Amino acid sequence: MADWSPNSWTTKPIKQDVVYEDTQGVKDALSKLQKLPPLVTTQEITNLKNSLRNVALGKAFVLQGGDCAELFDYCNQDMIEAKVKLLLQMSLVLIWGANKPVIRIARIAGQFAKPRSSPTETINGVEMPSFRGDNINGFAADVEARRPDPSRLVSAYFHSAATLNYMRASLSSGLADLHSPLDWGLGHVITPAIKEQYSQIVKAVKDALKFMKTVGIDKDRGVETADIYTSHEGLSLEYEQTLTRLLRHPPQARYESAGEVGNGYYATSGHFIWIGDRTRQLDGAHVEFFRGIANPIGIKVGPSMQPDELVQLLDVVNPAKEIGKVTLISRYGAKKIANFLPGHIAAVQASGHIPVWQCDPMHGNTQATPSGIKTRHFTDILEELRQALEIHRTAGSFLGGMHLELTGEAVTECVGGAAGLTEDGLGERYTTFCDPRLNEKQALELAFLVAGFYRQESDD
Repeated sequence: MADWSPNSWTTKPIKQDVVYEDTQGVKDALSKLQKLPPLVTTQEITNLKNSLRNVALGKAFVLQGGDCAELFDYCNQDMIEAKVKLLLQMSLVLIWGANKPVIRIARIAGQFAKPRSSPTETINGVEMPSFRGDNINGFAADVEARRPDPSRLVSAYFHSAATLNYMRASLSSGLADLHSPLDWGLGHVITPAIKEQYSQIVKAVKDALKFMKTVGIDKDRGVETADIYTSHEGLSLEYEQTLTRLLRHPPQARYESAGEVGNGYYATSGHFIWIGDRTRQLDGAHVEFFRGIANPIGIKVGPSMQPDELVQLLDVVNPAKEIGKVTLISRYGAKKIANFLPGHIAAVQASGHIPVWQCDPMHGNTQATPSGIKTRHFTDILEELRQALEIHRTAGSFLGGMHLELTGEAVTECVGGAAGLTEDGLGERYTTFCDPRLNEKQALELAFLVAGFYRQESDD
């Protein structure tokens, strides 16, 4: 791609840019980052890309989930393990429901930056910069703490590296071993029906493993570990640029649109990065950056996206029409999805592109309580997923996955679910620094209900 380089985005207009007062500090931070090793490998990125190709073709399902915005403080053993275990539990349920392999992608090890509707906010009568994420500024309601600090970009790298290192070590040490799924512990899940359903699935898995052992086909290490890929919104292009390296493609890589034959530019900050709904301008810096990297990428698709604009965007970032290279993450809201998703699917089908279609039922369903607390209703989340599945089936398309904001902690941020959390209970443990997340109980319940949709679909 002769007309592209990792810094060609700097020639384009940019949204959600960060203005640093400490220009020398920015140079020092970026210089440091350029010397540090990649966080992920080309082999891992390629493995995910090939798996997403199968998702696009309807042969697999992708579960993507994690925090709305990570904090550096989330880089600790308990919180990392809680998220990993929850994704493993949910994927086991979805495998049972959809009867397909499940690709697991966590919003982790890099999901620090968040787009904001305004660069400033007023707190207690004092105007100050908005909190943009731990890799940009501090959350404390203090003008000095909110000043963008370029050294936080380097801190983001090391917190990502530490998180990723512990994830890999835990998975390779048997955290995901299917021989003992009950060891994953249901933690805060107290709803008897969910525990019983989960126990039934675990029993079915154990029976299958026992059979495999009896006939001597249990030697495959695939039952002892699992792949969990990392992802984040590629918002801070300065950071992404420093970790984008020209590297040799692995032998099985598909590099039709990934640069020169034999080599390609890989964003090594994570396996999968996406463009947000606020930064997807066709002539903008983010689209310019994303069109040149070899990674699988995501694009958030909301109600403001016109069908022809969506096709133009796909043509720009994936001119070779590589299957599964792009994941379209739809986020309309339960009340709007029927008005927009069918037209978007039809336009993409007519274009010849075959992306992964993923439903994000979180962002379109955010609302505020009368007292001003941001929340989401479990019934709206489930309803958007149900409609997405039905609309794709009617259109002859595949709903390839779901994209959730969730945590393994017992937070009280989203209303509803089997436990019956009400708006009055939101204050018990409302700890998010950005958008409300599903807690472990709600996330696992959602997995069972979505698995039930697929079971019902296969029986029809």
